[in-house]
Amino acid sequence: MTVTLIAEISAGAVAEADSVAIGVLVMRVLIGITFAAHGYFKFFKGGKIAGTARWFDSMRMRPNGTIHAYLAACTELGAGTLLALGFLTPLACAAIVGQMVVAAYTANRENGFWSANKGWEYNFVLGVVAVGLATIGPGQYSIDHVLELSQSFDPNIGLSVSLFLGVAAGIGIIVGCYRPPAPEPEPES
Repeated sequence: MTVTLIAEISAGAVAEADSVAIGVLVMRVLIGITFAAHGYFKFFKGGKIAGTARWFDSMRMRPNGTIHAYLAACTELGAGTLLALGFLTPLACAAIVGQMVVAAYTANRENGFWSANKGWEYNFVLGVVAVGLATIGPGQYSIDHVLELSQSFDPNIGLSVSLFLGVAAGIGIIVGCYRPPAPEPEPES
């Protein structure tokens, strides 16, 4: 009886562990591919780098829109790919958080929270998922696991790197590079 109970508990623990590993894999790969696709789009679709640069110039990103177009596209493509592969996961998540802080503040802040109104909801969700994945760790189906990069599995490191480094990098870009247009003066009555 005891042996049977232990076997059932062990089988349940293995099934639960597998479901968590698969759940993390699914979230990591799909969020990573989505993020990388944004970078791919900036390079090869729509207005490409030139169009993205014009958009950054219109927001008055300094020193110029072309630099920010390349930085954004490379960050999205690189961080998304790293996240999907589960390689250097806390750093990939920090890059996603930083990118989403900049996007939320520069492009979506004035529209409020809801993405239906072009607000920062989508940026918030991607950033929170990135912090969550960094905190949980990349899971056993990752390059970090294969290479035994233990820091990728430490919840304190994952949380700290993704949240604090990501937010600090985003704020640094905003403070150092964002020069919004001056507000329109109020008409005199």
